Amino acid sequence: MNSDNAILAISLFAAFADGSNDDREREHIRRFAETMGSDAPDLPRLYQDILLKRITLADAATALDDLGQRQFAYEMAVCVCDADGVQGSSEKQFLAELKALLGLAGDAQSAEAERQADSLAASAATSALASGPVVTAAVNEAQLDKSILNHAILNGALELLPQSWASVAIIPLQIKMVYRIGKIYGHELDQGHIREFLATVGVGLTSQYLEQFGRKLLGGLLGKVAGKTVGKIGSAATGIAFSFASTYALGQVAKRYYAGGRQMSAQLLQDSFQNLLGPAKQLQSQYLPQIQQKAKTLDAGQIMAMVGGKGL
Repeated sequence: MNSDNAILAISLFAAFADGSNDDREREHIRRFAETMGSDAPDLPRLYQDILLKRITLADAATALDDLGQRQFAYEMAVCVCDADGVQGSSEKQFLAELKALLGLAGDAQSAEAERQADSLAASAATSALASGPVVTAAVNEAQLDKSILNHAILNGALELLPQSWASVAIIPLQIKMVYRIGKIYGHELDQGHIREFLATVGVGLTSQYLEQFGRKLLGGLLGKVAGKTVGKIGSAATGIAFSFASTYALGQVAKRYYAGGRQMSAQLLQDSFQNLLGPAKQLQSQYLPQIQQKAKTLDAGQIMAMVGGKGL
């Protein structure tokens, strides 16, 4: 097993660590493995091997000789476990086992990355969505479209940051975007409803993060593993396009859904989202300079503040 496949395998183990992913999330992960097959021919097989217990976590950990690879694998596992919220007991147990297998006990770099990812997840879980009475007023369509675009640019920019934990912010920012769209159209929503909406549309929480990571890894963007400069544009295009497009399409579908009084069927929501992804990916190239510029201005404090509800 080469190092890329070992890291992907560890990330898949992390995705299943909580044992509670529903059938939709597992289906999202399966589709991700299949669609990545042309870029990572071993990924569909890895997915099956992990589910059927033909390979173990120890097998994947043993394949990583380099300290940087082991640090990165652990950071990615932490981020995957944090993708759908604060870690549960089974995920904490999994990460403790993985840290021991990778020989990272006491490693300062891994501990700092873990602290940042956990802080983002905790901030997303505990920060209240904006409160206050719902007031239905005339909707400024142009302003709303601009807000959706700004969220898409921001999430595309997060893909360019060298910190592995930065992408953990994408999902809570999408949740907050959907909440604000719903509120504009007179609907008071909670996190449970929004997560259900994302899952119905086809945006899995864990699987979305796995896809972001997998495309960045295989595209050579993750220099910590590949020995290249992290943040280079070029190979980064697919990762940026995915996060930009999924956020933009999600915002536009949410706008249609809540403007229409939440009457769209699950199938129509899914079809609308898929139909918007292609044009959104094309739109991404138009806004690439803004995405690059946004990435240069972001730091940990700003990201944490935005996840907590400030800015945008």
